[in-house]
Amino acid sequence: MDIFGDGWTDHFDKVSADWRAKVGEEDLVLLGGDLSWGMRLEEAAPDYAAIAALPGKKAVVKGNHDLYWSAISRMRAAFPEFEFVQNNCLRFGSYLVAGTRGWTMPCDAADERDLKVYARELIRLELSLACAERMRTEGDTLIAMLHYPPFDAKRNDSEVTALLEKHGVNAVTYGHLHGKNARATPVVYKNGIPYYLTSCDLVNNTLVEIF
Repeated sequence: MDIFGDGWTDHFDKVSADWRAKVGEEDLVLLGGDLSWGMRLEEAAPDYAAIAALPGKKAVVKGNHDLYWSAISRMRAAFPEFEFVQNNCLRFGSYLVAGTRGWTMPCDAADERDLKVYARELIRLELSLACAERMRTEGDTLIAMLHYPPFDAKRNDSEVTALLEKHGVNAVTYGHLHGKNARATPVVYKNGIPYYLTSCDLVNNTLVEIF
């Protein structure tokens, strides 16, 4: 990760120390993707093992660099200590977790491939949020995990934020942005929903408390 700057120096040692100081076995940690540079499951296994050794329950959404990630059934079989969000919704007590990887926001320069991936990720987000809607009961809190930001650099409304609002999401996490020049604000409030940035280097390699 050092290609992204000095903010990644000894980052996992820093994350681990902060994690152990804050997280108990019954706490839930949301992991927003890009957990390993491995190309295959066996190459990603040491990274998952290091995270599995840390306390708490763990929910994971796919990042753009998680090239080892294929079917959710294979992920569950390879890493049974983790829960995975992919076209589904997870329940942890009164908390529901939904989401998807997302993709780059469409712009005038977007090519056909990017537009197709973006459209597919919208469908996946709708499937996950619809699952949450079916599971939701009075008093539940719904958190949406994304890897890509749900809005552009000016934080304009988007099809993604419209879906999140439609389904009554209570909080959103996202990452993907890295480097000291990234346009980043720790928490953005849009139409009553807090959006939490969780990129490790941009939060000083510490955990971000959502609830």
